Amino acid sequence: MVIIMILEEIAAKTRVRVEEQKKKRDIYSLRRDAEAMVSDMEKRGDFPFKKALSAEGMSFICEVKKASPSKGVIAEDFPYLDIAKEYEEAGAAAISVLTEPCYFLGSDSYLEQIASAVKIPVLRKDFTVDEYQIFEAKLLGASSVLLICTLLEEKRLKEYLEIAHNLGLSALVEAHTEAEVEAALRADAGIIGVNNRNLKTFEVDITTSNRLRKLVPEEIIFVSESGIKTAQDVAILKQNKTDAVLIGETFMRSPDKKKQLSILRGEEM
Repeated sequence: MVIIMILEEIAAKTRVRVEEQKKKRDIYSLRRDAEAMVSDMEKRGDFPFKKALSAEGMSFICEVKKASPSKGVIAEDFPYLDIAKEYEEAGAAAISVLTEPCYFLGSDSYLEQIASAVKIPVLRKDFTVDEYQIFEAKLLGASSVLLICTLLEEKRLKEYLEIAHNLGLSALVEAHTEAEVEAALRADAGIIGVNNRNLKTFEVDITTSNRLRKLVPEEIIFVSESGIKTAQDVAILKQNKTDAVLIGETFMRSPDKKKQLSILRGEEM
């Protein structure tokens, strides 16, 4: 019962965090400055995050994450800039950066600094419960935001997708069930991620992605998230026409992230 409430607690604390941010800066000036950052390329619909995941073969979204509710502190030593640069050098398609501060020990400053230090696109990994966060993401240098179906009603999901796209941002729309995948499709999501971790129980089952893949048309980018630990996991997902994988803990616990990515690609044992 305690575990089931964690997602609700994270969302509630996120709402409080956003309200505090609004006291420091109103949404109108935030939106104005975010809209001013949209490039001509992005205005044409050429979004870096989506483009990176559209490349041939399996794309890897490598995560910069210090902690999680289920595992506690994962990386005591956390040279986040070095980690991000190592991911880029290893050939990651994109980088996911946790910015949720209470349960994941993330920070907006991690995202801002990493986005300035690497040339590949960066995803703001947070619990989006307010449009304010999407404008923040743009100003922080993100190329994509995370929209979790469990937290957003379908109408709100569609609204947030439109806001993101108007800002030149991709949106990774995260689902866990058949109903959530269908909601993401109705909202016109261009990138759907299936979280193999049940956000209410924190149980992980990689077959969740394989089971839900058949519901997603092949023209929509399909991402598998959580619980991916071996080259065999990646191979099974690739065989099932998964376009990209988002991997955090496996990389964060590895002392040699370049080698770990090579192993997951099946390039070495």
